[in-house]
Amino acid sequence: MNQLFKTKWNAACFVLIPACIGINYLGKLFASVLKLPLWLDSIGTCIGAILGGPVIGAICGAANNLIFGFTTGDSITLVYALTSLFLGAGVGIMARLGHMKTLSGAMLTACVAGMTAVIISTPLNIYFWGGTTGNIWGDAVFAWSQAIKLPVFLGSFLDEVVVDVPDKIITLLIVFAIVKGFPKKLTALYEVNEDVESLD
Repeated sequence: MNQLFKTKWNAACFVLIPACIGINYLGKLFASVLKLPLWLDSIGTCIGAILGGPVIGAICGAANNLIFGFTTGDSITLVYALTSLFLGAGVGIMARLGHMKTLSGAMLTACVAGMTAVIISTPLNIYFWGGTTGNIWGDAVFAWSQAIKLPVFLGSFLDEVVVDVPDKIITLLIVFAIVKGFPKKLTALYEVNEDVESLD
């Protein structure tokens, strides 16, 4: 438990962070261009969190939103840097607790990640956008909720659930498969209880 937030600040970590941010950037761009009903912007965050721990995951998540927002002029993305920060930290904690070693653990991590995103994002949605997310599927649910006179908070919460939970399940299953394929020599570079410093 004392290793939960420990971070191995070595060369491998400093390479990992920009690599993961790049993966996030491409995933979000891909989803945005194709107008997919998912975000696909946290694959890199989750890889970074699983390998480097919650601190690296938080950095990758928040930095991705800030970089994407400033380079594309997407102000909505900037607002959700906070969500991505907590998402990365949450996945990193789950990984450090051993939940990314099995498929069932990955599914549990995905649910935790999805609900973390929902809990952080819902108040932001209400404050900045009146409860909507900008996602076509989620906003259809929000419109339905308001048509039947549900409270705005509940409608916005449901809006987030139908987008974020499936998105994080798909994301974590992809990440689980990717990380499982990494050689031990690579993953050992990030283990906080190891002294491996290079690939040699």
